[in-house]
Amino acid sequence: MALLGHSLGAYISTLDKEKLRKLTTRILSDTTLWLRRIFRYENGCAYFHEEEREGLAKICRLAIHSRYEDFVVDGFDVLYNKKPVIYLSAAARPGLGQYLCNQLGLPVSCLCRVPCNTMFGSQHQMDIAFLEKLIKDDIEKGRLPLLLVASAGTAAVGHTDKIGRLKELCEQYGIWLHVEGVNLATLALGYVSSSVLAATKCDSMTLTPGPWLGLPAIPAVTLYKHDDPALTLVAGLTSNKPADKLRALPLWLSLQYLGLDGIVERIKHACQLSQRLQESLKKVDHIKILVEDELSSPVVVFRFFQELPGSDPAFKAVPVSNVAPAAIGRERDPCDALNRWLGEQLKQLVPMCGLTVMDLEVDGTCVRFSPLMTAAGLGTRGEDVDQLITCIQSKLPVLTCTLQLREEFRQEVEGTASLLYVDDPTWPGIGVVRYEHANDDNSSLKSDPEGEKIHTGLLKKLNELESDLIFKMGPEYKSMKSCIYIGMASDDVDVSELVETIAVTAREIEENSRLLENMTEVVRKGIQEAQVQLQKANEERLLEEGVLRQIPVVGSVLNWFSPVQASQKGRSFNLTAGSLESTEYTYVHKVQGTGVTPPPTPSGTRSKQRLPGQKPFKRSLRGSDAVSETSSVSHIEDLEKVEQLSSGLEHSNLEAHCPEQAPRASAPTATQTEALQNKAQHPEDDHPQVEGLERLR
Repeated sequence: MALLGHSLGAYISTLDKEKLRKLTTRILSDTTLWLRRIFRYENGCAYFHEEEREGLAKICRLAIHSRYEDFVVDGFDVLYNKKPVIYLSAAARPGLGQYLCNQLGLPVSCLCRVPCNTMFGSQHQMDIAFLEKLIKDDIEKGRLPLLLVASAGTAAVGHTDKIGRLKELCEQYGIWLHVEGVNLATLALGYVSSSVLAATKCDSMTLTPGPWLGLPAIPAVTLYKHDDPALTLVAGLTSNKPADKLRALPLWLSLQYLGLDGIVERIKHACQLSQRLQESLKKVDHIKILVEDELSSPVVVFRFFQELPGSDPAFKAVPVSNVAPAAIGRERDPCDALNRWLGEQLKQLVPMCGLTVMDLEVDGTCVRFSPLMTAAGLGTRGEDVDQLITCIQSKLPVLTCTLQLREEFRQEVEGTASLLYVDDPTWPGIGVVRYEHANDDNSSLKSDPEGEKIHTGLLKKLNELESDLIFKMGPEYKSMKSCIYIGMASDDVDVSELVETIAVTAREIEENSRLLENMTEVVRKGIQEAQVQLQKANEERLLEEGVLRQIPVVGSVLNWFSPVQASQKGRSFNLTAGSLESTEYTYVHKVQGTGVTPPPTPSGTRSKQRLPGQKPFKRSLRGSDAVSETSSVSHIEDLEKVEQLSSGLEHSNLEAHCPEQAPRASAPTATQTEALQNKAQHPEDDHPQVEGLERLR
């Protein structure tokens, strides 16, 4: 019906002018009357507009014409002599003040931003005492307090200003009061909170029924109270053009299709969804709700929060917003990154809830659920809210485990040579680490090809371990230095093993790279030396054979009569010894000479006993009584020794007690016979082995 309204509007505009005037007037008056009754706004007019902020701009223009009688004649000169002031809350929508100045042609100095409460009350509500002080200061400076924009549900967290007290203040100083916000939708319900109900007494309010009812292409509505039709016409709030009046046609059709019961049911369903989520979140640990005092607000804002370690219970009970920034500055950054990760995960897992991630100045990164703006369009149901709670509970162990391991990881990295801990509060993982190679210049911000090569190889090796951790290379826009970013930890991780593996693997990659470079240099020098030696050998051969043998014809005849027995001389390069060797041995014995056997390369990786199926970096049976510090790996090694010793004794006893099998076997040597005789003469030598076996058992 909403989309059909636009087509009907285009068709109706072709009617006869008189019929068109009567029809558009009827549509406009009916829609205005319905909206006034639904949202409890008595004796008001309506202005329908596409841009949501356009209605407020028209109201400001109406307030200027009402307070400056000579504005139509003198224009800006009147404003220059007595500058108007528009008061906006610090929690207002971003860019609203700049938009008003651009539309009205006013300088930015005409805006006055009123701070929110800092000591008492909600930190997202306007500070009324400070507002009154600002108004008095402006009057003393010769300015004119013109208009105040209050919020019935702030754009961020849905808090409602104390509109009743603000209305009294505006009446005292002759200021126009305009209210906007998502909580105005609750005026259609049977029960409305007193703070929102006070908005019905304001001078104007802006409604957005399109998102509330889930209807596309529905215009916003600004309801206002004014008795002078000439001023409303000059301000642009009324128009004689039928096309402007036809803006209300899509909303007129939609309201008739839904009816009062349908409108109330959609708004009520959205409020029930928010209450359902809020009640469920109160039972979840490590989740902080930021709008607990606003029981009537259809907006739920929450965030993951971990108590500060080492603090007393009284301090832990204090909300995040009431803790001093210095006390939580270090803890808040990782929580912000984790909350952003949580919000993105929930948006993917439960898209029907229409969640948004936002950054608040005081509370940090939070997740917002505003069903009034999304539920009707997405079709959000109560089952979706239950699924959202289940997803939050499933992600909490990952968040708590990761946050607990961050400090341990930082200490391990700082205590490990050649590793540098990189503090990146925007990364939602265990941490960020960088390997400092021998030629690394920390003071320089230039790109490091050698370090990038080492970190690329290190990332490949870590991903080949098939652990539950996720390893990534650092974002290029963060820094030109390469880093290894370690992701979230879903289980208990052995941080010491993780850090040691990173350090040892990076060191091996660096050593292998240096070995290859050194070998390349040695081979190059060996080739040059071989060329010099072969050139000398060729000169010596010329001296031995003589000059006559070098002449083409004479040399051939001389070689036929007196052949020269010359041995083939060459050079081979021994990679192990790094030296040149003659090939004379190879040509004489027809066998290539064997060089020195290189020593085995020591492995720097710590070999750790793991249980079957245990993945890398996992602490085995942590907190279990079955394995302790004195009976874990050493106990397993003792059992292996007992099995080897017992199998060896059984094999010896089998040979000693089965002499009849000797004729079938090969004849023993003299040494074996002598050993058997000594063993038969001294049987007591076996007792220490048996006693050792029993002791180990």
